[in-house]
Amino acid sequence: MLNSIEKSRKCHGKVDCHSTSSQSSVTGSLPKRRQDLLKWNGWGYKDTEFILNEKLQVELTGTRYKLSGMVLPLLKDWMLNNFNVNLDYVRPAQPEFSAADLPSPVINKPFLEDLQTSGLEHSLDCHDRLFRAHGHTLNEIWALREGSFNRIPDLVAWPTSQVEVMQMVQLANKHNVVIIPFGGGTSVTQALECPSTETRMIISLDTSQMHKILWLDEENLTACLESGVTGKEIEQRLASRGFCLGHEPDSYEFSTLGGWVATRASGMKKNIYGNIEDLVVLVRTVTTRGLLEKSCNAPRTSSGPDLHHAILGSEGTLGVVTEVVVKIRPLPECQKYGSVVFPCFQDGVSCLREVARQRCAPASIRLVDNEQFVFGQALKPENNSLVQSFLDGIKKAYLTRWKGFDINKMCVATLVFEGTLKEVEAQEKRVYETAGKFGGLPAGEENGERGYFLTYLIAYIRDMGLQYGIIAESFETSIPWDRVTDLCHNVKDRLRRECKAMGMQHEPFASCRLAAQFSGSRHL
Repeated sequence: MLNSIEKSRKCHGKVDCHSTSSQSSVTGSLPKRRQDLLKWNGWGYKDTEFILNEKLQVELTGTRYKLSGMVLPLLKDWMLNNFNVNLDYVRPAQPEFSAADLPSPVINKPFLEDLQTSGLEHSLDCHDRLFRAHGHTLNEIWALREGSFNRIPDLVAWPTSQVEVMQMVQLANKHNVVIIPFGGGTSVTQALECPSTETRMIISLDTSQMHKILWLDEENLTACLESGVTGKEIEQRLASRGFCLGHEPDSYEFSTLGGWVATRASGMKKNIYGNIEDLVVLVRTVTTRGLLEKSCNAPRTSSGPDLHHAILGSEGTLGVVTEVVVKIRPLPECQKYGSVVFPCFQDGVSCLREVARQRCAPASIRLVDNEQFVFGQALKPENNSLVQSFLDGIKKAYLTRWKGFDINKMCVATLVFEGTLKEVEAQEKRVYETAGKFGGLPAGEENGERGYFLTYLIAYIRDMGLQYGIIAESFETSIPWDRVTDLCHNVKDRLRRECKAMGMQHEPFASCRLAAQFSGSRHL
């Protein structure tokens, strides 16, 4: 941790972290053998999963999340009502692969000899190779649980610095070996899959051991970080110095800074902090021709074209991102959650459009439709308080009987406010006043916070569904405001028609969420 550094050098506000002995001892959150900590055939930590306990109630195991150890008494009935599943029938995943089950590695002997001579850490272990053969699309997880891979990386390498990445790329270039950069492994673009027709040796270059903060400039509010550091690590270490980055994609626990650059990522708080392209000051990328970086480490230059825009979103095809200089901010003085319930989805969309038009959006504002609202209610933990149960009943009666909300049409927006106390108070006042013009009613901080953090558990729920024959996938797009409602309706209709044409027994469950807000458009 940065706050443990005792011998840091300060110069004009910059803290040089790279030269200290304590930085070299910092351990990243992702071990080399990730399968010891994370599931080899699903999302997240091995000790965390949704299960049916002995009382046939859904429970989240482990201790890592606020819902961990809690019972979700409504989720089982929600599953039965929406999917008509037989909970007595479990479809277990296939046993973990052995070396005999996986493609034998393609070995380039001259390359391997040079690699061994170089001392760069690497592995030919079949489980190390398999873990880095995929991302987290439904197709890839299904292949792990039910199928197989025709091609996986032949070797995994763990560089610990930009210098070692350059050595690895030079060796690969010399011997005509393929490199696929690997960060958090959370990709949903199938960019980590090995082409089945590739006959050359394939190396998975795992950046997880490159997780240091090299320097932090308190005066200019910038920091230089290695590309393998995860989002969670970034925020924890910066917070220890009183700063934050503010970039929180859904995968921020496991995804890495280099991966964000390579995928041109957007975060849940982009309304204040921006997308990754707004946070980047400088990117260093190792290519087959050497190190690629801009010669000017400045917030903006008038000359072009901008090399950063070639690397951003390149998915590792042009090189390996090794170091990134990013903009940081002081930790917000105040953070507050909130939520607003609307009579119907169109009212919510109209409100969010007005919030965008007025340029008064909080750090995060996300609207879910009725289907996802009902699903969210099914994820409420068990409540043993008679007082709280009574209050929940009063709230429901107030909305449905006194305000006339239809439980089958209402939807909700979750909110995150950040800034000074006065800024947050002003944001709240303006957003809630705007919501009121569209029939919206404040629904409380607790609902807003719970809705925000449930984002990190959705993939765990997907994995539980697979055990009972329920498959789930998500996809995103960005569209103009005037097409939002039509798109949501048309996509749901198309899904239903396609499933019916394929002879599926049950109608699909489809829901929409309006997420990151962009100027003139909306991210779904």
